[in-house]
Parts: sequence; C-alpha cells; structure tokens
Amino acid sequence: GGKAGGQAREPGRPAALGCPLRPPPPPLPPPPPLLTLSLFLPLSLSGSGSGSGGSGPASTKAPVKKNPKVANVSVQLEMKALWDEFNQLGTEMIVTKAGRRMFPTFQVKIFGMDPMADYMLLMDFVPVDDKRYRYAFHSSSWLVAGKADPATPGRVHYHPDSPARGAQWMKQIVSFDKLKLTNNLLDDNGHIILNSMHRYQPRFHVVYVDPRKDSEKYAEENFKTFVFEETRFTAVTAYQNHRITQLKIASNPFAKGFRDCDPEDWPRNHRPGALPLMSAFARSRNPVSSPVHQNGTDKGEITRKTFCSQKARTSNQDLEMEVHSSLLGS
Repeated sequence: GGKAGGQAREPGRPAALGCPLRPPPPPLPPPPPLLTLSLFLPLSLSGSGSGSGGSGPASTKAPVKKNPKVANVSVQLEMKALWDEFNQLGTEMIVTKAGRRMFPTFQVKIFGMDPMADYMLLMDFVPVDDKRYRYAFHSSSWLVAGKADPATPGRVHYHPDSPARGAQWMKQIVSFDKLKLTNNLLDDNGHIILNSMHRYQPRFHVVYVDPRKDSEKYAEENFKTFVFEETRFTAVTAYQNHRITQLKIASNPFAKGFRDCDPEDWPRNHRPGALPLMSAFARSRNPVSSPVHQNGTDKGEITRKTFCSQKARTSNQDLEMEVHSSLLGS
C-alpha cells in the first residue's frame, strides 16, 4: 500500500479522498536582470569611483566599458544651492517607524539618454563610514560615538515611472518624492531602512533595460551610477542641530504651518504690506537667521502674535498633526 501511495498522480486526477488535485502552480517569473545590479554595487563608499557631484562606475574593480546607452548619460542635481546650504550645516534626515519623506527631495535633470531606449531609475543609500555619531549641543557639532551598528538590510528604491523611454525621462525633472526613510528593521513597505545617528550617501543609478535574452551577462555595463556628495546626511529620529530645523522650516513649502501666520489669515487692519519670508533661495548670507522685527513690543506685532496663537489653539488637531508630519513629508 505504501508503494502505491508513493506514486505520483497526473495533474487533475482525483486524490484518494475523491478531491481533484489543484493544477500545479505556474512557474515563477525569472527575477528581473536589474537584481544582478546589486552584485556590482559596493555596500559602502570606500573605493567608489565617483567624485564630488560627479559620476563614475561604482565597482571597486577595473572600470567596465559601459554600454553606449548609458555611457553618454549625464545628470544634474536640482536645487543644488539648497543642498549646499544644508550640507554646510550638516544635513539631517528624519527616519520614523512608518517612514518619512526626504527634504530636500532628491531631484535630477537627465541628459544624454537614447530617446527610444527604455531605462529604469533607482536609488540606494550607502554608509559614509563605519561609525555611529552623537550631537554635542555645547559645541554644536557631531562627534564619533562608537562603531557603527550592524548594517541594515540593503534596499533600492525604483522610481515608480520605471521603466520608461529616455525621451520621457529627459523631458522633465525626475523627482524621488515617493521615497521614504525608516528605522524599522522589519519594515514591509519597501522603505529604505537606515540606522539613526549614522551617516549616509544617496546614490542614483541609471539602468538601461537591455532587450537581449542574455542581458544578465551585461548587467555591469548597462548601468551608470551618480554620487552627489552634497546630498549626504545623518539619519536622526529628531533634529539635533536647531539651525537645520530652521532651514527646513524656511525652505520647505509643506512646513508653512511652522512659519509665522499666513498674512491672509491676519485681521485686515493688522496686515502688513509684506511678510518677511525666510527663503533659502533669496538669502545669500546668514542662511538661518530669523526675520528681525525692529520693535518687538509694537502693538500690531502683539496683536498678530495673539491672533496666531489663538488660531493655532482653535485649529483642528488632525490638521496640526498633518502639518507637523509634512515638515519632511510623510
């Protein structure tokens, strides 16, 4: 009986209990060739062939001759002046369990693609070094606190429009505004997992979708990596440097709720002619200074502050939470 029980049945033949067997599941599709990309991307910046704000192969081996479809691609970082301003202070990016968007948002303009070829765009984040940091408030500086925590699961973020023709990628600014950072090691939402109080370097990869059946063989020559050093940052669960907080509020359009009351909301008889907006793009010096009021005890100033505080107290709590989380996006 055991011998008969061990015989394989044909698909669809009735089982011993009279129940038809389910048809065998279809074979899983082969993994996309892009997964082989990870074989050629180093896990840290040591040995990376990219210069400041430039591009270069990410392999530590001898440079591979790149496919012409990617060899001529060049990338320009958008909002570079703002990134530079943050970088001078020491950029910090919030990580949360649920995931938080980056600000500034990583945006690029791409040139030199084959307009008719298909490309995928993706980002990953690599540790700048093997250290963990802490912020010294008395000296307003970051100090090494010890050796880095164990590496987080390496993940890549594919731009949701991938794949697309080169013509589509080049016709407008490419924005990674859906990318979120988390410190949840068990995240199952596909967010980028980072260790808080560690420094990271974002990397941008352009991958040519090779139509050849054996495209896996050419994976190393079908992508090009771009590293902009001014975009590196320290992952934090709360801002450490108050100047970073000020600059985020000043330059992030979603952080409007953290600035002074909108002039449209002021009582009509107390509206000034112009509101001294803090703009990261309009200021050339002292980028984190607050607007200075010549007379802090001015009656109109007091009325405005009172009105704003009353408005804040009576506003919907859900809206306040939304504004708070949108300091970096959510």
